[in-house]
Amino acid sequence: MQHGFNAYGAAARTAQATVSPRELEATLLLKAAVRLQAIVDDWTAREGELDDALGYNRKLWTLLVSAVIKEDNPLPVEIKRSILTLANFIFNQTFRISAQQQPAGLAVLININRDVAAGLRGR
Repeated sequence: MQHGFNAYGAAARTAQATVSPRELEATLLLKAAVRLQAIVDDWTAREGELDDALGYNRKLWTLLVSAVIKEDNPLPVEIKRSILTLANFIFNQTFRISAQQQPAGLAVLININRDVAAGLRGR
């Protein structure tokens, strides 16, 4: 899974000059959602990809949390709390899905990623 994490860093460095941080975050959330959706759509063939896809999503949310809790983050405290609460839910849901090794529960992660990405894009 280290490869996916390095890809995040490479994408972030490449996009810094051309894409806003919000747009980059939205794009990466959608990428994670697409990976998870592919597993749901073809569970039999892609079951082995579950742990990597969940790991990518978890690392992405960990980076988002790290950005939110920085002292110089200008977001209002209420929004920061909401993001942290949402991230906590995602981490717990990820643990449950990983333990069960079933596609049940992936839809909520997919929907959250899509909704947050849409919000970041102002939709």
